[in-house]
Amino acid sequence: MWNSFRTDARLSITAGITTYAAGGGDEVHAYVARPQADGPLPGIVLVHHLPGWDEFYQEFAERLARHGHTVICPDLYCRHGHGTPDDVAAKVRSEGGVHDDSVVADCEAALGWLKAQPGANGRVGIIGTCSGGRHALLVASRVRGFASVVDLWGGGVVMAKDQLTPARPVAPIDYTKDLDAPLLGLFGNDDQAPSPDQVDQHEAELKKHGKTYEFHRYDGAGHGFFYYHAPLYRPEAAMDGWSKVFGFFEKHLQ
Repeated sequence: MWNSFRTDARLSITAGITTYAAGGGDEVHAYVARPQADGPLPGIVLVHHLPGWDEFYQEFAERLARHGHTVICPDLYCRHGHGTPDDVAAKVRSEGGVHDDSVVADCEAALGWLKAQPGANGRVGIIGTCSGGRHALLVASRVRGFASVVDLWGGGVVMAKDQLTPARPVAPIDYTKDLDAPLLGLFGNDDQAPSPDQVDQHEAELKKHGKTYEFHRYDGAGHGFFYYHAPLYRPEAAMDGWSKVFGFFEKHLQ
């Protein structure tokens, strides 16, 4: 899927910050990227990570759009105020984190927004990294209508009882029976959030309930191995992972 475009094609995307009617009807900021292309297009809800609604996620949205998807990345921290992504994320952490119910409501609204776009093909996926991977899985388990879900090393899918909080009252693994979308999971074997044992537990639960999924694990990679702006980056694993993401979405959204 990488470098799969034709050099004589007129590849073009538009991208920028807008607002949409999110959970509870609140006007929330979102980064939207879309290709200039003929024909019906699938959509993707892009769920940002705990470092915040940041520049990496703007570039992430644009990369998915270049591969033929209309992408909306809601600012899940919008109600907490504004400033630099780092400052807002620090504020959210100090307040105990964004509530799962809020994320679910905002992403469900984003699903509806995508399906209502002119030229939409009606098929929508959801993807996120780190806490966004956890949230993507949580949303797809609680909201009907997603055609696929991608969890990139989502920590906190498996949670002990003493890790539950008012913001995160239920571990996503406990919703496995309700997941009705095919799942792709990518994980580093050096990660501890999730650890390989936790990935094993999640996989066992998916098998128990007969879910459609594929997990891929990378030796020598830890948490955040897609993050080319950080020491966590592992280019070989990341590029293989991107190919799997593109292929998975092409299979289930086109």
